[in-house]
Amino acid sequence: MTQVSASSSKRRRPTAWPWRDRRGRFSPLKAAVLAALVLPGIGLAVQWGAGALQPRPLEEIIHATGLWGIRFLLLSLCLTPIRQESRYADLVLVRRMIGVGAFAWLFVHLGFYVADQAFDLGLVLREVLGRFYLTLGAIALIVLAALAATSTDGMVKRLGARRWRGLHRLVYGAGVLAIVHFFMQSKADPGEATVAAGLYCWAMLRRAVPGLGLAGIALAAVTAMIGAGVAEAAFLFFLRNIEPARVLAANLDFAFGPRPAVWAGIIVLVAEVLFSLRRRAALRVRGGSGSAPSRPADSAA
Repeated sequence: MTQVSASSSKRRRPTAWPWRDRRGRFSPLKAAVLAALVLPGIGLAVQWGAGALQPRPLEEIIHATGLWGIRFLLLSLCLTPIRQESRYADLVLVRRMIGVGAFAWLFVHLGFYVADQAFDLGLVLREVLGRFYLTLGAIALIVLAALAATSTDGMVKRLGARRWRGLHRLVYGAGVLAIVHFFMQSKADPGEATVAAGLYCWAMLRRAVPGLGLAGIALAAVTAMIGAGVAEAAFLFFLRNIEPARVLAANLDFAFGPRPAVWAGIIVLVAEVLFSLRRRAALRVRGGSGSAPSRPADSAA
């Protein structure tokens, strides 16, 4: 009787499709996140094919891919605080996917920029080195490339958990560079960049100070609003020499509705209230024991 080798008798590992969990089972959450990462690209392709991006389709695609890349990068930075505050542990399954997706979008962003420069790599290099906001974007992309390349379980084992976490903490710096790049290329309308800055401040606050009850909700909303306002004021001062005090005061003028910094605070306030309601509901379901559920190890720093 032929003996089966030990290696062949081992159970085969499940296929690592992105919509499956670690046990190889279909994950609706991962499938939904994958669709969210891909659908904007399909929409852009349809618009391009229909001629809706004229007169400069490459320029429109460059802006759109960069915008989606920064959105997904910001979401990846906010995901750990969202998971911790909402007690939705399954979000740990998709943080790595979103981070790699953000890098993919920004890499495509660079690719279309190179195409717009007629694939003249010398010109691209001169532009990147000669324009400060392009330099910041390039540094952020290099950092994200290193993080994407080391995002696998194999690299965690090879580097060791401690060194791997230290390396992946560079994503916070990449986030700052990406937001500054976002501000500088926004030109006339830095509104979304302002909101992004506020959400980044919230994510950093919640990493440092998780769960403070009602006081934490107020602190989080105020931090997001102030952080967004300060970032907007700094941008307008350095690029247009507008006094920061005027910009900060303008955020309290509601004649034309809430300004972007205030919207950042509103978004965080609504999110924090929803998180609080979810925590209370979870406690009621578990009989009001008050003990927090165990948190799985995060997939990144």
